[in-house]
Amino acid sequence: MTFVQGFVIPSHDKAGYISMAAEGAPVFLDHGARRIVETWAVDVPDGKRTDMKKAVALEDGEDVVFSWIFYDDRESFDAAHDKIFNDPRMKMPETMPFDTKRMIFAGFDVVYDSGDSGAPIGFVDGMVAAVPSDKRDAFAAFAQGHGALFKEKGALRVVDGWGVDVPEGKLTDFRRSVDLAEGETVVFGWIEWPDKATRDAAWGALMSDPRMAEAKPVWNGPTAIFGGFAPVFDTAHQ
Repeated sequence: MTFVQGFVIPSHDKAGYISMAAEGAPVFLDHGARRIVETWAVDVPDGKRTDMKKAVALEDGEDVVFSWIFYDDRESFDAAHDKIFNDPRMKMPETMPFDTKRMIFAGFDVVYDSGDSGAPIGFVDGMVAAVPSDKRDAFAAFAQGHGALFKEKGALRVVDGWGVDVPEGKLTDFRRSVDLAEGETVVFGWIEWPDKATRDAAWGALMSDPRMAEAKPVWNGPTAIFGGFAPVFDTAHQ
């Protein structure tokens, strides 16, 4: 099963972040990663209880980064992990372009993937939510049904992952980002669009499409966090 390592990161230095991503990407790819995508906040709304900004305790002068790394499976990720960070090419910059103490990361089994269109990503809708742990199959079925609708309206790709390696952090983590309750699991997913205009038109059409209301989401709506992001680095299109 395809495995994704997902991240939400607070960064104060866009140019420095992109440069670091570009320098480190070959190391990840050499040790088993299949694709790395970094996206920068464009439209990240404030929430009353949870949101992407609160997830990383965002500070003034910072923006949210939403990113992911694909691996063939969990075993490939596990095998790559130590090799990546012991590779002599992995040199950290003198001044980090993000706060490592507030970044959040976790590993997810991909339970739905509509497939790579091969086209460059122009805009991304990112989402993190909490789902009852006994609803994995229902979540996958919901993702597949709604993924087909998004594709119909112009989405390039839809991916949803189920949390299987979600560590606890001292300051921030994926669990706290969605106020995870006992008996719930974190999910991480995104929708790829050719551009923001296509995305905006699609959402307008989807909100009036009766099929969107036929299957109710299985996640905890009040604690779900989401935002719109522009790609700044993608190893598939460099």
